[in-house]
Amino acid sequence: MIFIDSILKIIKGFSALCGGLFFFYVGVLHFTDTSWFEPIVPPVFGSARFWVLISGVAEILVGLALMITGLEIFFSSTNYFGRKAGIASALLLVILYPANLYMWIYDIELGDGASLSPTGHILRLLLQIGGIIISLWIADFRYTFPDSNG
Repeated sequence: MIFIDSILKIIKGFSALCGGLFFFYVGVLHFTDTSWFEPIVPPVFGSARFWVLISGVAEILVGLALMITGLEIFFSSTNYFGRKAGIASALLLVILYPANLYMWIYDIELGDGASLSPTGHILRLLLQIGGIIISLWIADFRYTFPDSNG
């Protein structure tokens, strides 16, 4: 059992580091190529550039938090930072999904004219759900159902 726990700890640490690098990279892209992201912001939200920049800040912060978490998992016996970073990552993935859904429903092209196929949108949804699950795992999230016996 100790061997399996060690393997899972390594996988969790690498998941946090890789997820953090991904969020950080995509967050930076929100500032270096805003026009690529702007078309997928639903018009109901108003200024697309504002939301692209705000989401870029959020992605950079979550990315940094996940990278710190990865280091914490490898070099510390606590998961203090990981709980917060994992929950923040899961929430960010949920909050940002309306842009992906808008892109899917209205077949919106990205700033470079590319668009996803229906299969691509389904794959993106599954990856997003997987990201939420991994984020909650990093956070050591446990939901307990209320006792129905009262």
